[in-house]
Amino acid sequence: MILGFLIGFIIWFLARYLVAGLYTVDQNERAVKTIFGRAERLGTQTTLDDPIAEALRPEERERYCYPQVRVIPPGGPYFKWPWERVFKVTVSTQTLNMAFDPEDPTANEGGSKLSAVTKDQLDTGLTGQIRYRICERNLYAYLFGVKRPIVHVMGYYISVLRERIANFIAPPPLEDAADNTIASVAGISINDLRKNLSSLNEHMERECASSAPRYGITFDASLITGIDPPHEVESALAAINTAHNQVSSDISLAQASADQKIVQSKRAVEIETLNAQAEVEPLRALADQLTALRASGADALAAYRRNVRLKLFKEASQVIMEDAQ
Repeated sequence: MILGFLIGFIIWFLARYLVAGLYTVDQNERAVKTIFGRAERLGTQTTLDDPIAEALRPEERERYCYPQVRVIPPGGPYFKWPWERVFKVTVSTQTLNMAFDPEDPTANEGGSKLSAVTKDQLDTGLTGQIRYRICERNLYAYLFGVKRPIVHVMGYYISVLRERIANFIAPPPLEDAADNTIASVAGISINDLRKNLSSLNEHMERECASSAPRYGITFDASLITGIDPPHEVESALAAINTAHNQVSSDISLAQASADQKIVQSKRAVEIETLNAQAEVEPLRALADQLTALRASGADALAAYRRNVRLKLFKEASQVIMEDAQ
């Protein structure tokens, strides 16, 4: 009886703590193991020793100083004791709507459009996506530093985006005639934002570079694809844009016509210059030849004149000569 109980206990112990202690890590996963609730660390190294901390401002370095932990790579099987626990995370790139609210999925029109106020007090709707992935070099912040990292990251992203929208100023136009002519239709915030979407996305990527040392999440891209005006000003803005496009088209046509005429005038001047040079060159050559003949002696020039007269007499069909009487 006791022997059977002992054998059963051994079998249960092996199944419960040894076989169940085996685990694997998938290819797109990374894992961190804790021992009695404390993550395995790499000595005294912190995130401040990693290049990702360069995105932090000086006053943030002390606040976001996390220890570096030992990351378990893909593979296995690995073994853990009963007092150890394994945390797995997916490090593949994920896509999320920029209007998604992790705490309230119904917010922002069901996570489809984000509102933001421009510098001229227009409540615009923003659409787009963000691509992110968990930072393998700062898993401590993602797993243990913040309770819900994605909530903090989305809140940080939206606050930076709204601040940028509210204070966005388009780069100054080039100083030429076209830009000075249409200056009266420039400066509309929505138009400026639409024309500078690429620079807006680049700004968001730069500003959100600190999300990796802060929360353990890296932004791969910010893709703002649409900026929609309020319904009450949409028709007026469409009319302004139509007039702007018409003015730009007329200016472009006028510039093209002027450029064409300038090119034609330059070409005509070049042609006339070449014709004049073609007429002058034979005279210059003749003058040089006569000068050389005169330098060789007085008889040479007289002989040259006689030869020229003979050639003319030969080519002429009739010769009229003056009577010496």
